[in-house]
Amino acid sequence: MPNQAQPIVWPGKPYPLGSVWDGEGVNFALYSEHAERVELCLFDPSGKRETLRVTLPEQTDMVWHGYLPEVRPGQLYGYRVYGPYDPQQGHRFNHHKLLLDPYGKEVRGSIRWSDSHFGYKLGSKQEDLSFDRRDNAAGMPKNRVIDSAFTWGADAPPRIPWHETIIYELHVKGFTMCHPDVPPYLRGTYAGLATAPVIDYLTRLGVTSVELMPVHSFIDDRRLVERGLRNYWGYNSIGFLALEPRYLATDSINEFKTMVKTLHSAGLEVILDVVYNHTAEGNHLGPTLSLKGIDNSAYYRLVADNQRYYKDYTGTGNTLHMQHPRVLQLIMDSLRYWVLEMHVDNFRFDLTTTLARELHEVNHLNAFLDIIHQDPILSQAKLIAEPWDLGEGGYQVGNFPVGWTEWNDRYRDTVRSYWKGDGGVSDLAYRLTGSSDLYAHSGRRPYASINFVTAHDGFTLQDLVSFNEKHNEANGEENRDGNNDNRSWNCGAEGPTDDADILNLRAKQKRNLLATLLLSQGIPMIYAGDEIGHTQMGNNNAYCQDNPISWLSWVLQPADRDLLAFLHRMVNLRKRHPIFHRRRFFQGRPIKGANIKDVLWLNPAGKEMSEEEWRDASVRCMGMFLSGQGLDETDERGRKLGDENFLVLLNAHHADIEFVLPALHPSAQWSAWMDTSREHGLRSVDTHEAGKAYPLQARSMVVLMERRGANGKKEESSEASS
Repeated sequence: MPNQAQPIVWPGKPYPLGSVWDGEGVNFALYSEHAERVELCLFDPSGKRETLRVTLPEQTDMVWHGYLPEVRPGQLYGYRVYGPYDPQQGHRFNHHKLLLDPYGKEVRGSIRWSDSHFGYKLGSKQEDLSFDRRDNAAGMPKNRVIDSAFTWGADAPPRIPWHETIIYELHVKGFTMCHPDVPPYLRGTYAGLATAPVIDYLTRLGVTSVELMPVHSFIDDRRLVERGLRNYWGYNSIGFLALEPRYLATDSINEFKTMVKTLHSAGLEVILDVVYNHTAEGNHLGPTLSLKGIDNSAYYRLVADNQRYYKDYTGTGNTLHMQHPRVLQLIMDSLRYWVLEMHVDNFRFDLTTTLARELHEVNHLNAFLDIIHQDPILSQAKLIAEPWDLGEGGYQVGNFPVGWTEWNDRYRDTVRSYWKGDGGVSDLAYRLTGSSDLYAHSGRRPYASINFVTAHDGFTLQDLVSFNEKHNEANGEENRDGNNDNRSWNCGAEGPTDDADILNLRAKQKRNLLATLLLSQGIPMIYAGDEIGHTQMGNNNAYCQDNPISWLSWVLQPADRDLLAFLHRMVNLRKRHPIFHRRRFFQGRPIKGANIKDVLWLNPAGKEMSEEEWRDASVRCMGMFLSGQGLDETDERGRKLGDENFLVLLNAHHADIEFVLPALHPSAQWSAWMDTSREHGLRSVDTHEAGKAYPLQARSMVVLMERRGANGKKEESSEASS
């Protein structure tokens, strides 16, 4: 303990929690129900030398607090918490361990791993029942007091309607780390995402919402560091209000605020991928870094008959104790902080089922969901659930309440299987039309479904069509990690190849998958890099690959540029035509005043599909007619919306099929707007007579627009060349 003069410490206040600069001094407040004493430790700017240690003088309603009038923003600090070390009763207090503030707004430095970070003696026969007296402060990151002032000006959330949303999932570092038009000193940072070349790329792409993989402060696991790897994805949180510092180009979290403001100015929403289900402290043999040493039994779910052990619904060793009011408060305070102070718009919740568990079973009327729905701030945000965890009954796709959307892995698996050639059309029809079988029964809309073919977890689009098997050897786990059920197809060769036929087939399959995604009802989510052929060389679990395996390469080959142009056109088609982003489910019944249905399923003979055909698992081809007359929707001013009639033909069969185009109106013609069998999708629109056969190529998809009373000349449309 350092030599020091008697510091000035006032009683302070128990709220708000954390460290708060008020213009005169800093109030420190820390919740701990079972602590006997709490010490605040201050450090010099390097974080190496402790300059002051004071006991927080007051405890109010289990919150320890004190006010230091001489402390200023920029001050580094941590806590030491005294109490019983009795793991079998759930207590793991060890004042020899410096702890991070759960409400800290900024973390500086990174952890330097050593045995001193564990509350017990590593290697002891008693394991975690032993007690370690080594001080870990030298290797611990520290919290830093912030000045929250920032000039937001007229910044406002874009508030994109759900049905018009197109999500783009990206990694802050990986997206710009190799970008040639981003200044080198800004690559891989929040500031890099705010540069003009990146903003221009995102706006031209046509997406509406940027979903950032975790930016809450997180830790690199010791086992990874010792193998020369890092926790690249960031699903290993240690601070729910602290911004991850490794993505800062500057010395201030205002860099993140500037990024948000810049994205908003471009009309783009910001979605955070948040991890509230567990922390980086692991199980009973994990390190003591924050909550474990502050009040283990309050913050974590423990096994009832032996509180030495943790309930683990997440596969990470621990689960936050969502039934405890102070844990709920921590999460809600965190969410409100990111909305009110950082101007984040929306959230995607990792392993959300864990947050909805009351005792053991998943309860969708539990406190967490109830609190969010009644909160005047958070109830206005878009809430996206990853609707599963690893516990019993953890798979809850389709079961979250109104107000939530969900990652729909049924969509992913169905679309992958279909284009691979081993999935029928009955389930595909549900996925194309918004998964009404999952969401309509509870009064939800098509936009409850977040549709995706690829995401950060799994193969990239390029790898999905290039590998039959995962190749995760670089992770150092002998290829045991990662999902074995990928529903991928290498098109005839495993990995890179020079075979022109295979390359052409792969390019076509990528167009098929992207076109299906963009033309399905629900909310499409595109994984960054898929549109430019990003490959992880078959690694489907690149969570620890902070290197070119994960970083996007912006050196585009001609095929990459073609795919990017194709995606531009598909996004443009979706955005221009409300028939592809309806707010309500199709009814499948005749439209009032018309002799056709709002959606019609056709066989290659141009006739409505029979029940026998729906049940036939070998059927690989069908047509989906979408009636613009049957849109039955209005714009934001109540004006009735109308649209063209479209026909989408899908053929996952290995053979070409002559598909008869329906003659739904006299003198009708069909203009082919997109055909994935063509190298560029289609350079221009060509016209086909109703009642005649369209040459639908093997493993291809076609979009046609109905023209009535036309003279047969080509469609005059800006979409044809956009």
